[in-house]
Amino acid sequence: MRGVVLAAMMLGTAAGAQAADMPDFLRGSLGNSAGTVNWQGFYVGGQAGYGTSNMTFSGSTASIVNNLLANTDLNPGGAISSLPLGGKVSVHGDGFGGFAGYNSQWTDVVLGVELSYLHGSFSGASSGQRTLFFTDANGFVDTVTNQSASAIAISDMGTFRVRGGYAVGCFLPYLFGGIALGQANIFNSAHVFGNQAQQVSPFQNIPFDLSGANGSFSHMIYGYSAGLGVDINLIGGLFMRAEWEYVRFTDQTDVNINTVRAGLGYKF
Repeated sequence: MRGVVLAAMMLGTAAGAQAADMPDFLRGSLGNSAGTVNWQGFYVGGQAGYGTSNMTFSGSTASIVNNLLANTDLNPGGAISSLPLGGKVSVHGDGFGGFAGYNSQWTDVVLGVELSYLHGSFSGASSGQRTLFFTDANGFVDTVTNQSASAIAISDMGTFRVRGGYAVGCFLPYLFGGIALGQANIFNSAHVFGNQAQQVSPFQNIPFDLSGANGSFSHMIYGYSAGLGVDINLIGGLFMRAEWEYVRFTDQTDVNINTVRAGLGYKF
């Protein structure tokens, strides 16, 4: 009997020593839920994206037309600069870049900040023409044609985000929002021409032909971003990412860009 008791005591001692050597998450002492990945810490990664840019060019050349017609009776009479030329354009583009950030984790809740960057080609152009007939303040019957063209090419965009996620096993679904910066080349031109016809003696036609343009190259544009995604832990600190992001820039041209992205990162 004493031998059985002694053997049981030795077995219990060995089992306790073995349990003490086990990893924390197997002994149930980790703060996160059982099986949840630890996302806390710094991380970096690379990404590629594909998306659609929706650009609104209406009003992009209004300032040029205002300057061209500043010393005439044409713009007050016909509101030439307010003509809705250009309209909306949707184009596809792609790019590649990287991201870096830091996560803080409380059990299953993960909050963090992140910088995301994409270099690519998100560009579009639009043109339009409109002809008006009206009588100006001096009694002339005016025929005015406004031809306008605009283009924007966004080569780089970055976002500074605040993220919030909820860890479920090896998955980290998250939402984010933040500010956006972009670098763009912008070009606008306008051509206003026609004639003014005097209806009383001495009858005469006065032609006019005016052109102007402006451009901004490597121009900084500003906006905001929002989106959602999921990080998936693969092994160790290695994880993959799938994400959707909406970015809106409001400048001379109103632009919103929707991209879907895939990335690979590492958490230190």
